[in-house]
Amino acid sequence: MKYCALIPTYNNVSTAADVVRRTLEYLPVIVVVDGATDGTKDSLESINDERLTIVSYSKNRGKGYALKTGLKKAREMGYTHVVTLDSDGQHFPEDLPGMLRASRIRPEALIIGTRGLRQENMPEKNTFANKFSNFWFFVQTFTYLPDTQTGFRVYPLERLHGEKLMTNRYEAELLLLVFTAWANVSLVSVPIRVYYPPKEKRVSYFRPAKDFGRISVLNTILCILAVVYGLPRRWCYTVFYSLLFALLCLYLNSALLFLTVFEGRKPSFHKKLRRVLGKATGWFMSIFANSDYKVKLAEGAAALDFNKPAIYIANHSSVLDVMSLLSLHENLVLVGKRWVANNILFGALARAMGIIKMEEGMDNFVPVVKKKVDEGYSVAIFPEGTRSMTGELGRFHKGAFYLAEQLNLPIRPLLMRGHIDALQKTPYIVGSPKEISVIILPEIKPEDKSFGVGYRERTKNIRKYYYQLIESEVE
Repeated sequence: MKYCALIPTYNNVSTAADVVRRTLEYLPVIVVVDGATDGTKDSLESINDERLTIVSYSKNRGKGYALKTGLKKAREMGYTHVVTLDSDGQHFPEDLPGMLRASRIRPEALIIGTRGLRQENMPEKNTFANKFSNFWFFVQTFTYLPDTQTGFRVYPLERLHGEKLMTNRYEAELLLLVFTAWANVSLVSVPIRVYYPPKEKRVSYFRPAKDFGRISVLNTILCILAVVYGLPRRWCYTVFYSLLFALLCLYLNSALLFLTVFEGRKPSFHKKLRRVLGKATGWFMSIFANSDYKVKLAEGAAALDFNKPAIYIANHSSVLDVMSLLSLHENLVLVGKRWVANNILFGALARAMGIIKMEEGMDNFVPVVKKKVDEGYSVAIFPEGTRSMTGELGRFHKGAFYLAEQLNLPIRPLLMRGHIDALQKTPYIVGSPKEISVIILPEIKPEDKSFGVGYRERTKNIRKYYYQLIESEVE
């Protein structure tokens, strides 16, 4: 991933150079000077930094045109992600690390810097306009965002939609947001600070009557397009893959019934059921969301060997994480919550394949896992205990690491990538990331002290290890 900042500017001679200098502390910068007449271009050209690229033209064409120009330039320079922010000093470049962190966690998502609707010196008309825009965005996409008018965003260039339809003025950013949402790209909100100068010092080129009128016309057009194109496209896509999942559950339950009738509960029953389950979930993951599904090795990692029992751990942000684990091998048993075993769609399957219920308590839990290990199985656990709604890494519980210590087993860490962008819980959307992957990380052996001594210390340090990986570009 390669990031740059894009700052469109008009007549902001008093603030633009300062914003650019502060942004250069974090990223290379492309500035588009949109026909400025007040010396803004001269102030920018005084900045001596090879990472600064200035694009300018003589006639003022509007923010939308400046954004299109800047996005095109970023592509030409080989950037994969563009962070946009305003040049009037409203945005804090010091908030860039949080925006970049969110983007690295979910590189195919559009990251939106969210301002509070009540800020010091914030004009009342801004509050109303934002609420107005949020309402119509929800109508057009059935997705709630707390701030649809912010210009502080991270655009993944490969996942950007509606760029060719962008208008030349302020409403261009709204159009980008709507078309990208219709394409089932995840939208992630990140809190940011915002500065509004006192009224007498405020500089704004927003024309209330004219620009608000243009936005209203655009909203009308987008509402019509939402009915005939955007929402049907989005719903049909999600419904199709939801039905496919239901059919998969039906097929697997049918296989369970068939094997129960013809095999009884002999040892061969479990082997055959797990084999069917692994092949079916592997097939499902290979076609789900029209994405490229891969299981690959990180640098320094050895291939998985299911002839040797181990404790498998993975980050957890989507139900697809479970499907990925099930597809790895028939000798892998999952630890889950009680509701999984009682689920109407896949509860019978979970019970038949021997899911280990975490609620049984640690004293009873260790002997149950030991029995499975003695039978030649490996055990998979999500240390977070529950799905992350944002892709952020949750707190690790100690169970997996306690088990590894008690049973003297190696830990096999797995890193899940793209699963949440393919299927997220809230809001329930089937996305279409370019790739969904399971990255096999180096094995952590019982005698390896690099992560500490004892399960408590290991829990903390292995979480830190994941924390670093999940924000990195590990492949």
